[in-house]
Amino acid sequence: MPVVVEKLIAAKPFLKWAGGKGQLLAEIDRRLPAGLKTGEVDTYVEPFVGGGAVFFHIAQNYDKIKRFYLLDINEDLVNCYKAVKKDVGLLVRELLSLQDKFLAIQRPKRKDFYLNIRKRFNTEKVAHFNTKTAAKLIFLNKTCFNGLYRVNRKGEFNVPFGDYKSPRICAAKNLQIVSEILQIAKIICADFTHSETYIDNHTFVYLDPPYRPLSPTASFTSYSKEDFNPEDQIRLARFCRQIHSKGAKFLLSNSDPKNENPTDRFFQDHYKEFTIDTVKAARLINCKASGRGQINELLITNY
Repeated sequence: MPVVVEKLIAAKPFLKWAGGKGQLLAEIDRRLPAGLKTGEVDTYVEPFVGGGAVFFHIAQNYDKIKRFYLLDINEDLVNCYKAVKKDVGLLVRELLSLQDKFLAIQRPKRKDFYLNIRKRFNTEKVAHFNTKTAAKLIFLNKTCFNGLYRVNRKGEFNVPFGDYKSPRICAAKNLQIVSEILQIAKIICADFTHSETYIDNHTFVYLDPPYRPLSPTASFTSYSKEDFNPEDQIRLARFCRQIHSKGAKFLLSNSDPKNENPTDRFFQDHYKEFTIDTVKAARLINCKASGRGQINELLITNY
């Protein structure tokens, strides 16, 4: 059953994640299916959990949901979620230790500490994932450039140092509340298609895939060792039609390619039987300040 969380202390995503939906929650909330409130929808599935902003919002505001399934193909991310769920005490202790050591170092020398943790993280995760590995990922997320997640073809995290003055590495209270909420969820490392196992006509599916690049040079991350390429975007459109045929309700978010190319009709062609809304969002992650600002994003629903 849903966890009752103090209204004044709402859980927030514990990682900064490219494309995070915190800024679009109001737009997403007003488009959620009515069945979330009536109990007609009793299962929530998120095949690309990422930072989890929509999950945390629904888990704390819609108490009719009985089952939550969170999936992602990113092994690093899934290990992190499992560590928060199962071993938050040790995770907090590890993060506090990293935070204390990092902040005690004079700022010009912090980069060496960061690079050492990055190297240890990449070496450690090859052998096994555990809570200490998860703590290193959270540390890297809070201290790397712009909170990016990027790996090379070997699956090694390779984002440069961010050089922030006083990053908050351990948000202990939030992690503890997040851990409580995650007790209601099954966390799975798998391709998005695996989620169909949990989907029926009483399910709401929220899909927030790695976005189509806004331009040929805009693909600044590799989300996993295997990129989410144009063929995967087509595969996802086919998947949406499949779960629609099962009677499930879905909401999908993606970048609007018309930001860069007004003639791009990818979504109009591949999601033509569904409702496509355009909303404003801030593009926050870009190496140049001039590349940030208001852009259009798409919210696609089948209801």
